[in-house]
Amino acid sequence: MDSQSPQTPALTLHGATSASPAEEETVSAQLDESLLTEAERKMVEEFSAKIDVMDSSQVLQYGVAAQKHVAEFSETALSSIRSKDLGEVGQALSQLVVELKGFDLEEEEKKGFFGFFKNTSNKITAMKARYDSAEVNVNKIAAALEAHQVQLMKDVVMLDKLYEMNLNYHKELSMYIIAGKKKLQQERATTLKELQDKARQTGLAEDAQAANDFAQQCDGFEKKLHDLELTRMVSVQMSPQIRLVQNNDKIMSDKIQSTLVNTIPLWKSQMVLALGVAHSEQAVRAQREVSDMTNALLRKNAEKLKMSTIETAKESERGVVDMETLRITNQSLIQTLDEVVRIQDEGRSKRRAAEQEIGRLEGELKQKLLDIHT
Repeated sequence: MDSQSPQTPALTLHGATSASPAEEETVSAQLDESLLTEAERKMVEEFSAKIDVMDSSQVLQYGVAAQKHVAEFSETALSSIRSKDLGEVGQALSQLVVELKGFDLEEEEKKGFFGFFKNTSNKITAMKARYDSAEVNVNKIAAALEAHQVQLMKDVVMLDKLYEMNLNYHKELSMYIIAGKKKLQQERATTLKELQDKARQTGLAEDAQAANDFAQQCDGFEKKLHDLELTRMVSVQMSPQIRLVQNNDKIMSDKIQSTLVNTIPLWKSQMVLALGVAHSEQAVRAQREVSDMTNALLRKNAEKLKMSTIETAKESERGVVDMETLRITNQSLIQTLDEVVRIQDEGRSKRRAAEQEIGRLEGELKQKLLDIHT
């Protein structure tokens, strides 16, 4: 209803030249007055009776206090809106998303049994380090979000107060306008009409001037009321603006609340589970590697045992001296004996030949000696 009332007042009123504008003012006043309480309507009636449209100073200052209140209030509300940087909240939420996405759980390739233990241990250590680093940053962001949430909730309360203040200023302006329109309608219907009738009856210039002066004062007062209507329109527009900002604050506060009580705890739980799964995978893969190595050792030892047993059995069945060795040894011994006999026979033959040669030489020597003495 408030948003409609500023459009009905004296936008078409132009002095006292027409009766229809006065009728429109009556309808507008009645519409606005219906929003007032009984005490407020009584206050308007009493205030309207005190208005003197011929008092230029009073006309000039009429409703100025309420207009100043609205102007100051608008500046306060505007400052509140300007100082509200919801971009910081969005930036904090974006940083949180980056931190959560930055925790990479991809496994590294493992090479070899001992490399598995080394790489897996390093992987879990790296995971814990990344988790600790991410948790520190997430906690910092959470603290900043909590501070933003507290400020947002304070702003919501403050905007409620501003909204109530705006309603009061709107009511105050409406009462000024209603009282002024009542007075303007009354003066145009009575005093102005009387002055105009008197001027027509007397035909005197001063009476005509008095009627014109009063009409001009009424027009000036009407323009003042129009200014108040414009001011009230500003007040009307402030209400949805305040609620819009307040609703944005509530939405951001709800998002922060959801992040603090749902997203971050869920992320931490998932990280704990991820570390637990990594430990389980480490244990399973270690057990698999141990089993594989054990099986390989068993197969290798079994093969070695087989070969050792076979060799032992072979050696146990083997004689102290092989027949081949006896045969070779016997053959060598026979050959040795044959060689010894041959050498002995050869020695005897040489000795006999030597004895004969010695005998011959001895004979030759004796003969030679005999020949010398003869």
